[in-house]
Amino acid sequence: MNNQQLIDKYHVPAPRYTSYPTVPYWDAAGFDEEGWIRQVRHSFKHSNDRDGISLYIHLPFCESLCTYCGCNTRITRNHGVEQPYIQALLKEWEIYQLIFQGKPLIRELHLGGGTPTFFKPENLKMLIEGILAPAVIHPEAEFSFEAHPGNTTEAHLRVLHSLGFRRLSLGIQDFDPKVQLVINRIQTVEEVAQVTDLARLIGYTSVNYDLIYGLPLQDAAGLQSTIESVLELTPDRIAFYSYAHVPWVKPGQRRYTEKDLPDANEKQKLYELGRDMLKQGGYYEIGMDHFTLELDSLYAAEKDGRLHRNFMGYTHQYSELMIGLGVSSISDSWTAFAQNVKKVEEYLELVNAGRLPLFKGHLLNAEDLVIRRHILNLMCTGRTSWAAPEQQTPSLWEGLLRMRLIAEDGLVVMDENQLQVTPEGKRFLRNICMALDARLWANQPQTQLFSMAG
Repeated sequence: MNNQQLIDKYHVPAPRYTSYPTVPYWDAAGFDEEGWIRQVRHSFKHSNDRDGISLYIHLPFCESLCTYCGCNTRITRNHGVEQPYIQALLKEWEIYQLIFQGKPLIRELHLGGGTPTFFKPENLKMLIEGILAPAVIHPEAEFSFEAHPGNTTEAHLRVLHSLGFRRLSLGIQDFDPKVQLVINRIQTVEEVAQVTDLARLIGYTSVNYDLIYGLPLQDAAGLQSTIESVLELTPDRIAFYSYAHVPWVKPGQRRYTEKDLPDANEKQKLYELGRDMLKQGGYYEIGMDHFTLELDSLYAAEKDGRLHRNFMGYTHQYSELMIGLGVSSISDSWTAFAQNVKKVEEYLELVNAGRLPLFKGHLLNAEDLVIRRHILNLMCTGRTSWAAPEQQTPSLWEGLLRMRLIAEDGLVVMDENQLQVTPEGKRFLRNICMALDARLWANQPQTQLFSMAG
């Protein structure tokens, strides 16, 4: 099968597999607040002293809507929302302290959004000091935050650096003016260079750029110019994502139509152009969608088989328990997931009443845990094995039957005990994982739930 035939065949809706089961297939029937508390307490007691915990804090506010964005955001220019929201975050953290019944050892801390740099530096300082006050910081802890190049000030960088942050991620997406205009995400190369240079001068050790291919009005010439500018700035990491077109979830994406998007073949060419330029520029492909310089910790983690993936993305560190604070945040105890409510007002009301602001969740059964491990292996290492009895389950055998069809296309190689993603298959990693997704195949969606693979 030639490249074009593969693109056409595998251009189907597919999850991104930051979790398994994926959120649309969570079974809410077996989940309640009391059960979630038990899961968190067990995971904390089992793993905190050994691994520490990860902490994700969702800061949803943005001053303007980026139309491509699929995140949970609240658009406002009223900065009076900052302190009430921070106070609620700290109250939610206090509730978790009572559940833990011990001092959390924080190994990872990430501020996501929205736009974390929407918040004033002094308010971010109040938030982080409040989070860290009852905790112990792991000696190998990594703190990171997402930033908008247009509103990230020297004060933001210095305050967060003083609190232990050493990584930041700048959302760029594309430098092409016509693309920036239609997605309402405008920043210049000069602004990005200024923030990058200042961060490095202050002492940040890792700068990531987010780029997206498949955006409306995007073409090869514009993407090539964008990546040429990026290579000159030499970020430590680059996330090169496929645009997720989900207007039924994010109405802002209705500003343009499918006619404005590259078709599957054009999108594939954009990906190959970007990937080839990045690799020729000295970057190594890591997991799915990520590229790093050789000295980056993700590069070493993949080479050593330590790469891990969670709701915050790829990381070189593993922690069994991840707590998400704030609206729409997702927590993971390894054996259960829980997501917070998605509206700011409801979140504030529940937390200020002393309740966990839970919206829904899922308790993983034994079969889920086996499939989760295999999908995580594929996403992080490109291979998995079922030689041991504990790595087997009836739904795995069903998935491996589907996988044989993928093997016939040259995307994986299999024997009786293991499979390996081929270099050609890495481009179709979402499709490969989908073959093992027992819950998806047991309940085929009647409407489109996920963005298109590729």
